[in-house]
Amino acid sequence: MRRVASSLVIALALAAACSPERAAAPGTPRFSTGIPINLGSREPYTLAVIGDTPYGPEKLAEFPALTDLINSDPKVDLVAHLGDIKAGSSSPCTDQYIDSIRVLFDRFKDPFVYTPGDNEWTDCHVFSKNNGLYTPTERLQFVRQVFFPVAGQTIGGRRKQVLTEADDPANAQYVENTMWMESQVVFATLNVPGSNDDKASWGSVLPSDADNYPSQGTERSTRAKANSGWLDKAFAIASESDAAGVVLLFQADLWDPTASLNGFDTLVVKIGNLAAGFGKPVLLLEGDSHIFRMDNPFSASSPLHGMHPSTPTAENVTRIVVEGSAAGRAEYLRLTFDPQNNGGQLFSYERVPLH
Repeated sequence: MRRVASSLVIALALAAACSPERAAAPGTPRFSTGIPINLGSREPYTLAVIGDTPYGPEKLAEFPALTDLINSDPKVDLVAHLGDIKAGSSSPCTDQYIDSIRVLFDRFKDPFVYTPGDNEWTDCHVFSKNNGLYTPTERLQFVRQVFFPVAGQTIGGRRKQVLTEADDPANAQYVENTMWMESQVVFATLNVPGSNDDKASWGSVLPSDADNYPSQGTERSTRAKANSGWLDKAFAIASESDAAGVVLLFQADLWDPTASLNGFDTLVVKIGNLAAGFGKPVLLLEGDSHIFRMDNPFSASSPLHGMHPSTPTAENVTRIVVEGSAAGRAEYLRLTFDPQNNGGQLFSYERVPLH
């Protein structure tokens, strides 16, 4: 316990000593690397994938060590965080806490891609969650300011150029939906949070200025439209460039048997239809339910196939849920894509524990 407490002090001291950059005008010069759609890349490409962390005091205390472990891995080209940067309940969504996590993320030496989870915005209200009295859409705006200060550019030590949906005037606020292509694989992040895709009620008590921010109904409908358009773009780019595969990164576990899931029905059908039409490997990377698993939810033989009405069959889809939360083992997923693999497997993975 003494070691954990000491590490926690160090983590919080790092956050207090620095403050994250705030939103800058698109195009502000930064040190960056690469191009969003790299058609010439054929070499293996490795992601370190994490999610649902830091989740509670112990995981916050361990996070600098996990960062150092990932930074020491010479194979890693990019770090991807699948959302949930705090515990889901009785964990206030303060500016100070969110700022402190951005400081910790800046310690990664490689490009760092993040997609928001429900714990840092959807669930930031008193009703049932006890996370403070916030309007969730106000918190989402703050998350965007902190973690997406420059549209089309990642955070982390080296800034990677990515496509962003913010360039679409119809969906300009969705700076968090990003896309890039490396090693003949198209990667796309989508703002798909747990809490049934923000369908779980915010409750009747909200801050007095709640009317200054989008309502829950408006939030859900506009985000659904943005995500649908972004999925279309990802698979269109993959088809036009003869990509070897598509990877979708988001927070929600769309097949969590312990949760309400009907908010995801339309999204699941769309992903399945696009994947079936594409025909090549499609990988879904999810967090949310905290326990590592790999399966094939669109397979006709999968017990998950019937969880959403009208789910199409797409045998080419694989899903990985990353380990996370306070109870889960501190680890990262070393996920490597190799379009020239003679064995025919586009990706391989290894779970790398902190201890």
